[in-house]
Amino acid sequence: MDTNVNLAAPVGVLAFLGTALVFAFIGVFLIYSLALRKFGRARVGVIAMLVIGGLYLGLLLVFAFSSSEKVLARGGEKHFCEVDCHLAYSVVDTKQTKTVGNAPVAANGIFTAVTIKTRFDETTINPTRGNGLLYPNSRVLTVIDDQGREYLPSADGQRVLDNTGGAGTPLPAPLRPGESYTTTVVFDLPPDARNPTLLIKEGEWVTHLVI
Repeated sequence: MDTNVNLAAPVGVLAFLGTALVFAFIGVFLIYSLALRKFGRARVGVIAMLVIGGLYLGLLLVFAFSSSEKVLARGGEKHFCEVDCHLAYSVVDTKQTKTVGNAPVAANGIFTAVTIKTRFDETTINPTRGNGLLYPNSRVLTVIDDQGREYLPSADGQRVLDNTGGAGTPLPAPLRPGESYTTTVVFDLPPDARNPTLLIKEGEWVTHLVI
């Protein structure tokens, strides 16, 4: 299974929440010490926060630099951990065209429409979770060519595709275990873009702080 993390998601989330809780306790201790003018205690609190923060940051960097990049072929699934379950994303189709929609919008280069399948992998849920809806975290989609140039979705092309109903289901749409849907995203790539690769990554800022 190809995932977006190299540490079990529940462990990473617990480490993040545990560190945040310790910081909160130390913060209260620090405020209390300053209010009583106990500057020695306050100094200890500051040192403790620096040490704990440094250890957490060190672990974050160790796991980040020990990760590796892997390019999946069309149809290969990249799993995103949602703590108690996985969402699997895969590219199921790509099309290139100069215009999009019935009221055509012309590309500066050439439009590349990428159809992505989102699947709630029911084999990754806890047995006690039930059949409730999962609301996915936001995702950031970028196409990278062999020169390292990055391209975000085309605002004009995507707007036309959305208005004509050709974009499918929005990526943040909720789904239940075993369900899936497809989403088409449009990129405006220059003619000299070679070997474009789609990168899907987390969009929530807090997820970048989880080991």
